[in-house]
Amino acid sequence: MNRRPGLSARLKLTISYAGFLLLAGALLLAVVWVFLLRYVPDRDPGSIRKDHAGVIIIVSANRTEILRTFAPAAAAAMVFVLLFGLLGGWILAGRMLAPLTQIADAARTAASGSLSHRIRMQGPNDEFRELADVFDTMLGQLQSHVTERERFAANASHELRTPLAISQALLDVARSDPARDQGELIERLHNVNTRAIDLTEALLLLSRSDRRTFAHEPVDLSLVAEEAAETLLPLAEQRQVALDVTGETAPTVGSAALVLRMAMNLVQNAIVHNLPSGGTVTVHTGSRHGASVLRVENTGPRVPPELVPTLTEPFQRGTQRVRADEHAGVGLGLAIVQSIVRAHAGTLDLAPRPAGGLLVTISLPQAVPASGDRG
Repeated sequence: MNRRPGLSARLKLTISYAGFLLLAGALLLAVVWVFLLRYVPDRDPGSIRKDHAGVIIIVSANRTEILRTFAPAAAAAMVFVLLFGLLGGWILAGRMLAPLTQIADAARTAASGSLSHRIRMQGPNDEFRELADVFDTMLGQLQSHVTERERFAANASHELRTPLAISQALLDVARSDPARDQGELIERLHNVNTRAIDLTEALLLLSRSDRRTFAHEPVDLSLVAEEAAETLLPLAEQRQVALDVTGETAPTVGSAALVLRMAMNLVQNAIVHNLPSGGTVTVHTGSRHGASVLRVENTGPRVPPELVPTLTEPFQRGTQRVRADEHAGVGLGLAIVQSIVRAHAGTLDLAPRPAGGLLVTISLPQAVPASGDRG
């Protein structure tokens, strides 16, 4: 951006310091004039007069003589004050603005692409130290965000390349072997294409929730939980998992579509990552400490505690990197859930159950429910 040239902050401060010092000197001279020189009589030197009591006073100098003698010295003093103010102000301004130079250097380093640099300013806890600490914190968060995005982009590229490579391999096989069963080939291509579409849609949804550009409207988590359970009931029955929804109204504000997708992902994960048969999934809604809570609990294999923090990372699929069944998903289920929760200013808590399985608790800001939300 082109801007007109102007004075530097150091020069402005220098001029300000010198100006205030010069003004203080002028005020001091004004005080001398008002309270001292104005009372000196303007008569000839050596004049004699009597006061009311008859005492003789001999005046050795008058006002004009004093001003003639005092004015050059006062002017020289004012010139000295001005020069001293400029020099001292320049030095003081440089010392005062030195922390800003450090911050500017760090900003230039960050602008060049190096986000690992930190100011780590020493000294007392003043405004400049606070600004430097805030800048360091911002750089740390930005570096973490960029690193996360780079890792996500690499994983996404790998995941998107996989179905494309499989499709290419299937087409190469079909071209080299025209007698191969076309029905099997079409079915496998359909499955691979469906997986690629699901992954693309999940990536778009994750990007949308991260941008937080959705409209806000009243949402009842209990109704969302019931809709998610009703939609996924056939999958639960197919996998012999008992699905139960309990609780009470839990009003919040946000995107109804994103909140529903959040609940769908949680319930689907709870069904898929469960016991081979005879498993259970419990969905409970309610209010706690001024927040609306959605809790999804499922049976299943034991989850190592050290694995829990990685479950919300993109493309992590439970205890395995890749699942081979038809409900393997794309590894973005809990990553999308976390993104949606974060976009709604909520919290996500994952805890392994001692008997196996996982307990997922989501807390969203509570809102006053609109009348007639539930029948």
